[in-house]
Amino acid sequence: MAEKRNSSRVILTITIVIAIVLIVVIWPLSMIGKGSVAKGGSDDEVYVRILPVAKIEYEKAPAAADGQPRDGATVYQSVCMACHGTGVAGAPKAGDKAAWAPRIATGTDALVASATNGKGAMPPKGGNASLTDDEIKAAVAHLVGLAQ
Repeated sequence: MAEKRNSSRVILTITIVIAIVLIVVIWPLSMIGKGSVAKGGSDDEVYVRILPVAKIEYEKAPAAADGQPRDGATVYQSVCMACHGTGVAGAPKAGDKAAWAPRIATGTDALVASATNGKGAMPPKGGNASLTDDEIKAAVAHLVGLAQ
């Protein structure tokens, strides 16, 4: 009986030793390439790896053919709709009266200032630096009109 108990302990000990060796040797090797074990690597390498996911490009609104400022609907369609159409990054959706009510209560000047200077995830001028002040005011008026 004592011999059987000793052989059970030996088998248990060997099993534990093998499990520890596997965890120590194989597990870190399986994590290489998954980002968990990243040795070395500069910030530039990280930037290049995440660039396909993190890069956002905004297209410029087409210029009016007659040289006049673009109307609010045109600016909204080409610049603002990318975020305000879907609510991405916390942007209030166009036409959502509940989301826009507190913003509209701050006044048109505050909304225009937010659109011009950027707010939260929204970059200045919605990411289109070519927008004029009149075009921003027209886009804000269009968005406010959609929410009323």
